[in-house]
Amino acid sequence: MKRQIIAIDEKKCTGCGDCIPGCPEGALQVIDGKARLVSDLFCDGLGACTGHCPTGAMTISSREVEPYDERRVMHERIVSGGADVIAAHLKHLLDHGQTAWYAEALAYLEEQGVHDRSEVVVKVDQKPALPASSGHGSGCPGSRMMSFGSDTRPSAAIDSPPNSVCDTELRQWPVQLHLVTPTAPYYEGSDLLLAADCTAFAAGDFHQRFIKGKSLAIACPKLDSDMDVYVEKLAAMIDKAEINTITAVIMEVPCCGGLMALAAEAQKKVSRKIPVKRVVMSVRGEVLSDEWV
Repeated sequence: MKRQIIAIDEKKCTGCGDCIPGCPEGALQVIDGKARLVSDLFCDGLGACTGHCPTGAMTISSREVEPYDERRVMHERIVSGGADVIAAHLKHLLDHGQTAWYAEALAYLEEQGVHDRSEVVVKVDQKPALPASSGHGSGCPGSRMMSFGSDTRPSAAIDSPPNSVCDTELRQWPVQLHLVTPTAPYYEGSDLLLAADCTAFAAGDFHQRFIKGKSLAIACPKLDSDMDVYVEKLAAMIDKAEINTITAVIMEVPCCGGLMALAAEAQKKVSRKIPVKRVVMSVRGEVLSDEWV
């Protein structure tokens, strides 16, 4: 599968080893004077190690590799280190919004009868949140997964009627397609709104008209890079999260049609087919067409 993973520039790497502690999964080793990625299976691609490299030799790239294996990481790398190592690993997952992997790790601990499981969870829960300026090694607060539910919307502005355009219908974070986890709980069994970046600015009632009752992912087919990653994520939402439908809201400009192409490519890769709706919006926020395709 194609996914994000660490890339190491050997010309820049000095073999200092500063990156090693930043990889809780033990995917890195210094061999022959250079940092090496010793297993694709153990690299989660979250980039916690990149902030520790003083020469900029470590970056995140997207390429064909084996999928990350949380259970194997727990079995071969984490549990043997004891409660402190387990807690550090779990906190690493939470800091990066990887609640699905976190749940898988807890399930593994439960299955294996790890006696200090409760102690580990307490250690994770008691650790204070790190400031946003703490850098890659602590995870990006902007990409941490959050589910707002349906009862946490802020009140409308004073003198605004109920359900006015001041109400937000957003029930999750993040929303940018490069940042989202396709198997996040809020995608499971949902109706997905796949929206071009500009659409929310063109329509004043975008939340009530389009977001309400849906999970959300936004993208720009003209300016964003790594479109193949988008296709893989949409495919995972269809097959693994089992979303029910996709509503693609695009602008009337020609480049926006690329969003529909992404959905079509994702449909070719999956074992189950789902309905896709295309909504085309004018630059003045008018709906020009609304049809299932």
